[in-house]
Amino acid sequence: MDTTHSSMEAALRHEVIGPVLMPGQDGFEEEAAGFNLAVRHRPAVIVGATGVEDVAAAVRLAVAHRLPVAVQATGHGAVQAADGALLVSTRRMREIVVDPVARTARIGAGCTWAEVVAAVSPYGLAPLSGSASGVGAVGFTLGGGIGPIARTFGFAADHVREITVVTGDGRIRTADTGREPDLFWALRGGKGGFGVVASITVDLFPITSVYGGGLFYAGEDAPSVLHAYRTWTATLPEATTTSVALLRLPPLPELPPQLSGRFVVHLRIAHMGEDREAEALLAPMRAVAAPVLDAVGPLPYTALDAIHQDPAGPMPVAERGMLLRELTGEAVDALLTVAGPAAQVPLAVVELRQLGGALAREPKEPNAVGGRDAAFSLMVIGAPVPELMDSAVPAAIRAVVEAAAPWSTGGTMINFQGSALAPEQLSRAWPEPVLARLAELRDRFDPANLFRFGHVVPRRSGR
Repeated sequence: MDTTHSSMEAALRHEVIGPVLMPGQDGFEEEAAGFNLAVRHRPAVIVGATGVEDVAAAVRLAVAHRLPVAVQATGHGAVQAADGALLVSTRRMREIVVDPVARTARIGAGCTWAEVVAAVSPYGLAPLSGSASGVGAVGFTLGGGIGPIARTFGFAADHVREITVVTGDGRIRTADTGREPDLFWALRGGKGGFGVVASITVDLFPITSVYGGGLFYAGEDAPSVLHAYRTWTATLPEATTTSVALLRLPPLPELPPQLSGRFVVHLRIAHMGEDREAEALLAPMRAVAAPVLDAVGPLPYTALDAIHQDPAGPMPVAERGMLLRELTGEAVDALLTVAGPAAQVPLAVVELRQLGGALAREPKEPNAVGGRDAAFSLMVIGAPVPELMDSAVPAAIRAVVEAAAPWSTGGTMINFQGSALAPEQLSRAWPEPVLARLAELRDRFDPANLFRFGHVVPRRSGR
């Protein structure tokens, strides 16, 4: 170890309560690992932060030693290796404070949605959580946050009350509508690049259950299902949020035999209303083709994962997203050509999420979330086979993106950006006026460009 790193390690151990891990030390690899096994971080040092004071000390010492700073909780959003960085691991920051009267929860940066839902459900309340409860709540929300009931309530970022963040000068700041309002605006939808968020306070809703789940259809029914989905979604109220995915499932014993090792179409639905109303709304899709598995019905909010059934364990992931202004018959045919049952491609998921409803409206307190003008999002995820990740998977993903390009809004959503990290690609996540303001605020709150890994707003300063 050189003298510089030795002095940095000593300073960190003196300043922070949590563990300080250097390459080669016990626990370093485990701490650096996240959900996305396709991204392997090789930081110069890891700080296992136990609270906001640890985060502030780590940022100050990173500035002093001229190291960039990366942040990781669960690692679901990892898209770029944080090589040579000071990695702040927030997984120990798991405090949740529930105020059932105000209907809010303060959520530590290391919390997953499963932990938040478990903490608030005894009060008959629910957060606007994501489709997979193992995802970190804070990262999901900072990038906008589209959950299974998003058309009814909007983006998760639309319902944030307060944020505690450490900015590039090492200061601990509280951001809300009255304090640091510019920073508060930017963090809700601007995602990374402004600091290390230690906690967020979010609204809770009096929700205990939904009518939801999924219908799985045989792969050969994909054309009928997708064309019916296109017309069916135009009839749905805001109380209903839907998505549909083409899935190439591996032969795993934990999967139902109707699904294991098969290409299937997965229609997902969540309805906020009476069960009989939901049944009537779903009837046209049940009639399109006979599902090989029908798993739709009343669900407690604590079982929301049953709607999308996303994988829970770590896996290599390559992904890319885009936004569509409309879903025409020609668009469906184009997607089926490159990703339907006849296509031999290493793609695990090609998903369409219906947007609109509350997602299309600006919230009471404006924020930086982009994509409100889109009708659908398209997400493509490569098969979790490491030997295909460098060649076949990126090519297959590009083919889907290119096929859908005629119907693109030209925009993306930052949480669905995937590995598109060039400045011109990242810039598409926000309308131009929003992007310009975000870039100015990045220069103000991160003048040394510490927070430059992953999904960050491109800087206008050129530094």
